[in-house]
Amino acid sequence: MYLNLYENKTELFANIRDFIENHLVDFAKENPGIVVYVKPRRHRTPVLVGEYLNGDREWMSCRNSTEADITKWVDLLKTQNGSSSSLRLRKMWHTDVPSIQGPWTPFLLRAPETHGQAYPSVDASKPLDAPQTATEKLIELFRQQQLETEDVLSQKRAE
Repeated sequence: MYLNLYENKTELFANIRDFIENHLVDFAKENPGIVVYVKPRRHRTPVLVGEYLNGDREWMSCRNSTEADITKWVDLLKTQNGSSSSLRLRKMWHTDVPSIQGPWTPFLLRAPETHGQAYPSVDASKPLDAPQTATEKLIELFRQQQLETEDVLSQKRAE
């Protein structure tokens, strides 16, 4: 993880400067696996930027933050493995009456005999709606013809 600390030289952002001057060196010594950059920014609010090995970047504004808040944000960025916005913790909709039927699962509409089936299974791996091929149809016709000839032969033997 890379941790970029952007600072501003104005008096409004003295807290981030105090954090950089007093706590940043200790943080860098305690966490040798984290690269820390301090980059001055003119006329902009200071931000914390966490750049992770998976390519995600997390930006947090430090405007009006105390040293304790900045320390908490730095620890949060240190322990995360990427952007927290990619993981939606809450759904965007709400219902007062949830479904009494329960949530949908992939096994919901399957035949009951497939529930206790051992996998991998030859029957389960076949497609459900595959049409019969010409070869399979010819084999079926041949077997029917053999059964008919056996029935005819057995009737003649019985006579």
